[in-house]
Amino acid sequence: MAELRPISAKKLIKVLSRMGFQTVRQKGSHMRLEHLEGRRVTVPIHPNEEIDRSLIRMIIKEIKITKEEFIKQLEEIWTNCSIQVFGFP
Repeated sequence: MAELRPISAKKLIKVLSRMGFQTVRQKGSHMRLEHLEGRRVTVPIHPNEEIDRSLIRMIIKEIKITKEEFIKQLEEIWTNCSIQVFGFP
C-alpha cells in the first residue's frame, strides 16, 4: 500500500479538480473548493511549502474518499505530467 507524502497545494488542487471540485472563492492564502454533491474543502496555499500528510488525511476525510482513491488520482496526475514533460506517446 502506498504512503501519503507531503505535496504542494497546486498538486492537491489539481487532484481535487479531477475529482469534480471547483473553486468557489479564495481569500488570502486559502482556497475554498466545492463539489456538485455539496462536499466542501479549504486548501491552504503557501508558496514554497508543502501540505503535510496529517492535513492531507484530514482533507481526505472531509471529502469522504479513501486514502487509496486519493493516491490513485495523484498517481494518474503524475503519470500524465511525466508523459507531457518527456513527450511519451
